[in-house]
Amino acid sequence: MSTQDMIVVDEAVAGYTPDVDILRGMSVRARQDEIVTLLGPNGCGKSTLLKTIAGYLTPRSGRVLLEGQDVSSLPVHRKIQQTGLGFVPQTENVFTSLSIRENLQVGGHHLPERAVRERMEELCQHYPVLKRKFKDPAASMSGGERQILALARALMPRPRMLLLDEPSAGLSPKMLAEVFEAVQQIRDHEGVCILMVEQNAMEALRISDRAYVLSMGRVALTGRAADLMDDPQVRELYLGGRAA
Repeated sequence: MSTQDMIVVDEAVAGYTPDVDILRGMSVRARQDEIVTLLGPNGCGKSTLLKTIAGYLTPRSGRVLLEGQDVSSLPVHRKIQQTGLGFVPQTENVFTSLSIRENLQVGGHHLPERAVRERMEELCQHYPVLKRKFKDPAASMSGGERQILALARALMPRPRMLLLDEPSAGLSPKMLAEVFEAVQQIRDHEGVCILMVEQNAMEALRISDRAYVLSMGRVALTGRAADLMDDPQVRELYLGGRAA
């Protein structure tokens, strides 16, 4: 595994209103070819951290670096196009009125037409459900299938880094396993650095390389995913049930 840091958050302070900090000096990092999961209770800052990295929020202090470049104040539309970053939000992550083909085209809208066609064909080979329903509206897909589409759409421009906000939310156990398998394939076959917020803590740790447990806008614990899974105190305090 490469030791190159792809995503670095350094002492970030951020929030949605002027007087309330959700992130209170948050520092995390994720390396190339690595899945890093963010765990912790509701309100601890997991999704806020992803939005700060993606550019929906600008940190009040601290820095966000992507591949060593300080992008703290770069807005989301420029960050997605210029830095090799992809983002799959938890909700409303596909256009249900558009077909699978049209959703993928949106993901590659700034690519040359030929590149869009070739990439769509490649992704349809990786994810057969996209090929089977290529001309159908996304509204016809199940929740798990929509997550696969959302992942594939984010992969259209070949990002080097990917932010996932609770990809298993609302899925059945069978579809959860399929989506997590797809996440592993993205790391293994695309070489993408993945930073993931997940409520299914134990399942997420099984496919992750490392993890951070967040509390009150700060990092409470961090370590190898396997070590955190095997630590009885960690399991009891942070992983007993669904760490959302």
